[in-house]
Amino acid sequence: MHDFTTLLIEVGALLFLLGLLGRLSRRIGLSPIPLYLLAGLAVGHGGILEMHASEEFFAVGAEIGVILLLVMLGLEYSANELVGNLRSAAPAGLIDALLNALPGAAFALLLGWDWIAAVVLAGITWVSSSGVIAKVLADLGRVGNRETPVVLSVLVIEDLAMALYLPLVTALLAGVGLLGGGIALTIAVGTVLLVLVVAIRYGHLISTAMSAKDPEALLLGVLGMTLLVAGIAAKLQVSAAVGAFLVGIALSGPVAHHATELLTPLRDLFAAVFFVFFGLVTDPRDIPPVLLPALALALVTMGTKTITGYLAARRAGIAEPGRWRAGLALVPRGEFSIVIAGLAVASGEVPAGLAALATAYVLITVVTGPMLARLPDFAWFKQWLRRRAAARPVEPVPTPD
Repeated sequence: MHDFTTLLIEVGALLFLLGLLGRLSRRIGLSPIPLYLLAGLAVGHGGILEMHASEEFFAVGAEIGVILLLVMLGLEYSANELVGNLRSAAPAGLIDALLNALPGAAFALLLGWDWIAAVVLAGITWVSSSGVIAKVLADLGRVGNRETPVVLSVLVIEDLAMALYLPLVTALLAGVGLLGGGIALTIAVGTVLLVLVVAIRYGHLISTAMSAKDPEALLLGVLGMTLLVAGIAAKLQVSAAVGAFLVGIALSGPVAHHATELLTPLRDLFAAVFFVFFGLVTDPRDIPPVLLPALALALVTMGTKTITGYLAARRAGIAEPGRWRAGLALVPRGEFSIVIAGLAVASGEVPAGLAALATAYVLITVVTGPMLARLPDFAWFKQWLRRRAAARPVEPVPTPD
């Protein structure tokens, strides 16, 4: 009973604090994400006031937060839109991998680490945070923008790539050889394809099975199905985020509309829990020794990620402001980067310093990313774009392939 009482006090106090921080962030015109992270650092391992009783609650809540963020994104788009965007964004996905994975691998080799550590750090710098970006897009009111499908296409390609990357890197770290890695990869590919086929061909049947007129039944049904599919996907070594996203696109019509309204408060709650937990499990004392290397790596890969989004939006025929919004929105790294680092360090096959470097790197990008995403909304940035457009010859806007 004592532990449960402490749990209630810690969770209640922290959620109340988050409410105050969220209100403060709105009043000063900033995303609440950095404040949520700092709150987690303050009460986490090595923080000002350590909270232990609530850590398991926030760990589970953080997983649910990522899942809800992704299913809500999926609800905004249809299966046909997803397939079309994936086809058009495939070249952008290749550019994304080259521009953002190679710097991580090169940095590891420069530090004197072996090729396994290089593969791990490549994954950490490659993939953006779907959870953070989904929250930023919602906070800035950009879910319906023309460039948002481009951003989502890049994120989905990254998540699908992680469905292949994670089994491979896990096999490498475990030393099971090519056969074990091939089996894991085959299972991952088969699962992703199966879920895609079900979402595209039979999504309307899933929507028909749920009633948009019964809010309670709809909420329980959509939430239960999302968690079920995400859990099965994770069990099969596929990203739970991919599973949740595909559940979202499988739903359509009034069901999708009403599900969005019902899930929005839950998404906001558990998304805040996700960002707090990220800070909660990070010891601030581990960050200073690796801060400069992490900052250098972050500066390089924030630039390459911005270029990725800019080029992807340009190829899709998006105008200049939308290109910058797409590029800057992709900057944050988060949940996948931490998962990759955790797998690697737990295996004992990589230097222990990789965990601290990854944590500092992710914190830098996840704190500065939401701030950078706001740049295109500032008047001075819009003026700079106008001067830039006036100073060069008029070029035709590329048409999507």
